[in-house]
Amino acid sequence: MMREKNRNEETDIHLDFQEQMTYGDYLDLERLLSSQHRLSGHHDEMLFILIHQVQELWMKLILHELNAAVEAIEKGELSASFKMLARVSSIESQMIQAWDVLSTLTPSEYMEFRDYLGKASGFQSYQYRMIEFALGYKTPHVLEIYEKDPALHKRLSEALHQPGLYDVSIQALAKAGFSIHPAVLNRDVSETYEADPSVENAWLEVYRDVEKHWRLYELAEKLVDVEDQLQQWRFRHMKTVERIIGNKTGTGGSSGVGYLKHVLNHQFFPELWNVRTKI
Repeated sequence: MMREKNRNEETDIHLDFQEQMTYGDYLDLERLLSSQHRLSGHHDEMLFILIHQVQELWMKLILHELNAAVEAIEKGELSASFKMLARVSSIESQMIQAWDVLSTLTPSEYMEFRDYLGKASGFQSYQYRMIEFALGYKTPHVLEIYEKDPALHKRLSEALHQPGLYDVSIQALAKAGFSIHPAVLNRDVSETYEADPSVENAWLEVYRDVEKHWRLYELAEKLVDVEDQLQQWRFRHMKTVERIIGNKTGTGGSSGVGYLKHVLNHQFFPELWNVRTKI
């Protein structure tokens, strides 16, 4: 007797993919899922590799969104940039949660395969450097790390010399009629941004008359969201490292937890934090 068709059974699902692209083809899953190579064979090394690969994938999307936001702000399309910056904040939230997963790795487990990393370290993440560059924290000395790869070194050098997110935001203030010191508007963008009174006064005026400067106010809050989430990511990174290796030197030669604590003190958009005291 023929089986009665289940009322919930789908009848139009495509099953023949001999000449069609599949989900796995579109995402290039075979290459993606075969990119985890444990050097030690230790069970927990898979966790360590995957967490860092996932973080790098999210960083790729952050850079995609940040670069688009910079371009939008330069064109005066502030509303378009808000969606991109909100997405960056959401991505950062996901990255923060990833540290909770890595924290399930105990010190004893990590030490069983740590030596296999050699001098490799998250300190060398070029995408993270490009995110810092995009946010205005320029550290030209780190480019030496990437001299092994001339093409990559060139990309980083170009990113170092490009205006960052805050540079174009300050330009937006100037275009809106705020008095920004010429030295700020014409500064060498390959150097780390430092707070300026004229920029602080401009943001203070924005916050004191939100209705008049609504779009700039929205931009300011989006910038704060991005920095806030990134600093929380940095903090969770530091605590995860501290939990797993204590105060040992990092595999790449950095001071480890000491270095991570130090960078927590840096503010990407200092005036936006200063005005909170003065409003």
